[in-house]
Amino acid sequence: MSLRIYGNRLLKTLPGEHTRPTSARVREALFNIWQGRISGCRWLDLCAGSGSMGAEALCREASVVIGIEQSSQACAIIQENWQQVAKPEQKFQLLRGNITQQLKKLSGQKFDRIYFDPPYTSGLYEPVLQAIAQYQLLDSQGEIAVEHRHQDWTPLTIPNWEICRQKSYGKTALTFYQERIQESGVAEVQNQ
Repeated sequence: MSLRIYGNRLLKTLPGEHTRPTSARVREALFNIWQGRISGCRWLDLCAGSGSMGAEALCREASVVIGIEQSSQACAIIQENWQQVAKPEQKFQLLRGNITQQLKKLSGQKFDRIYFDPPYTSGLYEPVLQAIAQYQLLDSQGEIAVEHRHQDWTPLTIPNWEICRQKSYGKTALTFYQERIQESGVAEVQNQ
């Protein structure tokens, strides 16, 4: 099976239901929302599946794309897809294994855009978002897009984050998080 991304590029996917690629409609909507913020960004693709979101980010000039995927079969396809679309000046890396363990290895790095699309019933939403917050992987001006079912979703409360938008596309929805803007509690001192 294959799918098309930005620039009419054809990517490979795994056969069957092993991975669920983000639909073209949702992918297009996301990149429209983040339009103008992809070029030069540091992109993190979580539960990367076929790697279509990371490939799209590379096609739109992301400077760095890092993906995490547990399936070795999927990793082989992602690697091939990303090599096909990446330019020599772009960097990409694929980490295989348990997502929360792999996130710990990224501690100290910052990402401008994070896309998280786990299997909907996996139970990964809360532990992964908590790990991203714990390891401070989101840049202060960055955003996370979480793909989930439109129904059966309870927004998660993550310390120091806020939901900045929610969009629905049929049965699929995206919830966007960003760092909460802190009020400066500094009082002005008057000279007497």
